[in-house]
Amino acid sequence: MPRGRYSLHDLHDHTLLGEEHFQCAPGPSGWRYVSTITAPSGDHLGSVDLTLDEPGRPIRLELHAAGWQVRGAALEGVTWVRTDPTGMQATEGNVRAHAFTGTSPAFLVATTRLLGLTPDSPETRVRLVAFTDPVLAPRTVDQSWALVNSEAHATDNGPLIVDEYQVRALDTGEQHTLHIAGDVVLSAPGIELEDLESPPSPR
Repeated sequence: MPRGRYSLHDLHDHTLLGEEHFQCAPGPSGWRYVSTITAPSGDHLGSVDLTLDEPGRPIRLELHAAGWQVRGAALEGVTWVRTDPTGMQATEGNVRAHAFTGTSPAFLVATTRLLGLTPDSPETRVRLVAFTDPVLAPRTVDQSWALVNSEAHATDNGPLIVDEYQVRALDTGEQHTLHIAGDVVLSAPGIELEDLESPPSPR
C-alpha cells in the first residue's frame, strides 16, 4: 500500500501551496486513494477520498475544501452534489463526461487507469469534470492523453515501470508531461513527490 507525501505548487510562480499526505491501494472493487491536504503552516485545507471500479470509473468521490463538500460518482456520465460551507444549500450537477479531475495527484492516476493506454495507443480524447480550488467549483474540460514512453528502472524491489504521458488541453493547446509509476505520480506540473514509504502498486 503506497503511502507518502506530495508537495503542491502554484503553476505560475511555483509558490508552495501545501502538502498532500496520501495512501492508496488496489482493492476488491478496483483502486482507492485517500488523502489530507495541509497548508504550509500545517493548517488543514481539505481531503480527497476516491474509489474506482476495475475499469477505472469513479464509483465514489468525496472532496472537502474551505468548508465546501463534493460527493460524486459515475452515473449517466458523472453526477455530483456540491454543498456550501453552511450546509444549507446543495446543488446537483450532471455532465456527459468520463470521470472527474482536480488538483490532487489522485485524478492523474485515475485517468491513466480509466484510459489504459499503451505506447502503441493513439492519442486519446477524454472529457472530465474538474473541481477547482478553493471552492470546488465544477468545470468541464476536454483533454488529449498519449503514453509516449514506458521505461523500466532497476530498484531493490525489482524493476519499476515509469510511464511518461503527454497531456494536452484541447481548448488552449497547452501541453505538459507527467511521469507516473503504477499508482504514484513521480512528477507533474505543480506536483512533486516528496516522500514514499513503500513501492507503487503495479499498473
